Amino acid sequence: MLVHSKDILVNSSDILVGVGLRHPHFTDILTSAKQVDFVEVHSENFFGPGGAALSVLNQVRETYPVSLHSTCMGLGSFHDIPERYLDRLKQLKQTIDPFLMSEHACFTWGLLQNKMQGQLIHSGDLLPIAHTRENLNRMCEQVDKVQTYLGRQLIIENVSSYVQFNESYLSEAEFLTQLCQQTGAKILLDINNIAVNSVNFEGGNIQQSITDYINILPVNSVAQIHLAGCSAVSNGQMVIDDHARPVSDEVWQGYQQALTRFGAVPTLVEWDSDLPAWSVLIGEAEKARAIANAILGASDE
Repeated sequence: MLVHSKDILVNSSDILVGVGLRHPHFTDILTSAKQVDFVEVHSENFFGPGGAALSVLNQVRETYPVSLHSTCMGLGSFHDIPERYLDRLKQLKQTIDPFLMSEHACFTWGLLQNKMQGQLIHSGDLLPIAHTRENLNRMCEQVDKVQTYLGRQLIIENVSSYVQFNESYLSEAEFLTQLCQQTGAKILLDINNIAVNSVNFEGGNIQQSITDYINILPVNSVAQIHLAGCSAVSNGQMVIDDHARPVSDEVWQGYQQALTRFGAVPTLVEWDSDLPAWSVLIGEAEKARAIANAILGASDE
């Protein structure tokens, strides 16, 4: 196991709060006063050499630390991550010098089994995996390989899932804990994903689901927190993690629990669909900071 990392954990009561930066807000972030501590972007959107998007990101990083959040690596895939993908990610890392690099505990890559058999394809989505020993061993191999190649520590995010696997013998929280213990990676705790899974598969007692989840994770295992909201559905319908609404009350309550357990962990507000005005997104970040200051300030007394 080889792990290289920057100092990503905040050891004081001060907390870093950021927002996910999407294309419609490029002008806003370049023309507005600094109101957040960092921004996060999807790595793959900046893989192309040159171009306007990468030019903007280079301008942004002059003022804001950047977190690279990847979505296509497929750490849980049984096919190796394409070398071309890793080369592009490493080049972006060298260009941007991110202070965090993250991915998801899922699979994305596979081989076609029809007349085009043998062609590697990408799913276009974050597909969940069964939490088995075999999948744990495979993901540990992939994480070790990527961390060694990039020379950086990875932060692994829990995912929203729309299926369950009978063969899972570990909970997701237990799976991620063992993954990090074996690889030196850390956890990106997405509280809304816990809420989505709670409604879809655990009876919808969101606060209990969040409490149970975070109490399994070791105190020093979480290096970042994601907050998001999703569209409401009718009773009995499956909730989709569409990042299209403000952070829900249940997720804010879960955030308080996470802060109490994990301390001043860098926190990001995600909003990907039905994007609001920049001021609305900043308002969500300010709410996160106010909650963190109240919780962390109280814990210091």
